[in-house]
Amino acid sequence: MHFSRSVNLGIIACPGATFFTEDILHNLKKYYSRKHEKQVDFISRVYGIDKAEVERQINLLIDIQTKTQTSNIEEYFDIEKYRVPDFKIPVKYTRFANGEYKAEVKTSVRGMDVFIIQDVENHYPMDINGDGKKYILSVNDHVFTLFATIDAVIQSGARSVSIVVPAYPYARQHKRKGREALTAALFGRIIENMGVSRIITLDIHSKEIENCLNKCRMEDLHASYQIIRTLVSVVDIEKSDIVIVAPDTGAVERNKFFAGSLNKPLAMLYKERDYSKVSADSKDSNITSMRLLGDVKGKVVFMADDMVGTGGTMIKAMKHLRDLGADKVICAISLPFFTGNAIADFDDAYRKGYFDKIIGTNAVYHDDTLYGKEWYINASISNLFARIISRLHLQRTLNPLIDNNAIIQQFLKSSQSDQFYE
Repeated sequence: MHFSRSVNLGIIACPGATFFTEDILHNLKKYYSRKHEKQVDFISRVYGIDKAEVERQINLLIDIQTKTQTSNIEEYFDIEKYRVPDFKIPVKYTRFANGEYKAEVKTSVRGMDVFIIQDVENHYPMDINGDGKKYILSVNDHVFTLFATIDAVIQSGARSVSIVVPAYPYARQHKRKGREALTAALFGRIIENMGVSRIITLDIHSKEIENCLNKCRMEDLHASYQIIRTLVSVVDIEKSDIVIVAPDTGAVERNKFFAGSLNKPLAMLYKERDYSKVSADSKDSNITSMRLLGDVKGKVVFMADDMVGTGGTMIKAMKHLRDLGADKVICAISLPFFTGNAIADFDDAYRKGYFDKIIGTNAVYHDDTLYGKEWYINASISNLFARIISRLHLQRTLNPLIDNNAIIQQFLKSSQSDQFYE
């Protein structure tokens, strides 16, 4: 396996993850190109060989090691330049009239490490069959297209199959309170029994979900570095009087990490809920009372949460903090679902002055309906996922990217942050 041009790494985009996958592929190609440039420069200096000749010899080695050669000889005319790898595996999806889905892999994946990417929370209209007809897929639709893709890849002889689901489906159904299903664990067991070797997700709602897996490994990534990079562009960390607020008891650990990384005090909102009531929208949440443990008067509040659906809980929390005298309220969301009328409700809350900015990631697809809002800032995590995929394929350690506190500290000491994600 040659580092700069791996022929055994394949990436598949399920229907919901087309845009996120393209971002990952773009970052993968840049990552491999930079590594290749460093490799060529190193060999050229050590062995005293011209860079063009080094490129030629590397391409010769790659072509010797490649099992199958292309019939298009024109690809080999420029043998003294780096050939950018194309990791994308084409898959044809079909949606039948009765709602069934089929996935067909259009090229050989035998002996490859295949990563299947799916955004189960993409609820925008999409053309599945390529006939111009667009469908809005539910979480269940997305999950089953993922199942169909996994089976197609396994049946095609892939060496290993990993799935990338930034929004882990059914993650909030992880705790039994009565005669109910533990659907988060059920999804994990189904995936494992299908033969998937690894699940890559983002800020999973509960670490307990991982306990349902026996052989399949879960990599739970965190968007804290990307969020802090974006936060620095919004507020002066050093000069501002900032307090980190956990929006509820379940978010204490997450916000404790931000408080420790930024060296700021931690406060917490305690909420009483009526669990017999299901939130339909932001104006109809199940919160009955709210108390703050800490002080926010005259301070800049930074509050991080893993996901936002209808947004009712967060809007109530932001209003409560303003009422208590917070000077600014900035929120970070790893998985910005914004379901139902959430965007309009946040628009209304912004006009009323409940908050200043919301930082979200591109883990869940949105268009300019959200990205065009004055109050919303998008923090891309595509580079993080690209590097994780590459490191897994090359069997390198993931620790520098998963335990990213050292990277955050380096970034806070320097404005030139790009160098830290090598």
